[in-house]
Amino acid sequence: MKFIVVHKIFGASNIIKLLQELPTTQRADAVQSLVYEANARMRDPIYGSAGVISHLHDQMTKLQAQVALAQAHISNLQSQNANLMTLIPKQQSLSDHYYPFQDSTPLSYDDDTDIWHLGETTWESFWS
Repeated sequence: MKFIVVHKIFGASNIIKLLQELPTTQRADAVQSLVYEANARMRDPIYGSAGVISHLHDQMTKLQAQVALAQAHISNLQSQNANLMTLIPKQQSLSDHYYPFQDSTPLSYDDDTDIWHLGETTWESFWS
């Protein structure tokens, strides 16, 4: 079947001439190449294997662009992570400062507490 396709595309005399010009060690590779090219010509009579190569090149270009985009995104995330890491010690040092309402005693909300009169004694000092 392979020979029929190669014969149809290249012709028997051209195949024989090509193979006779090659060293014996390269003939097997040449036959595989001829079969591949003949099959590519059957699928795409105009471009043959060049069309396959062009398609693969386009795919490679798109994938390289995606890789570059992913690498830029990773770099951006690493930069953001580094910036956050520099802020974390600053935030911890801010928590060491005194805040006036930090020491105030929280109000108790027991079930029997009247929420409308919470801390009346505290507020009375402001009004009197």
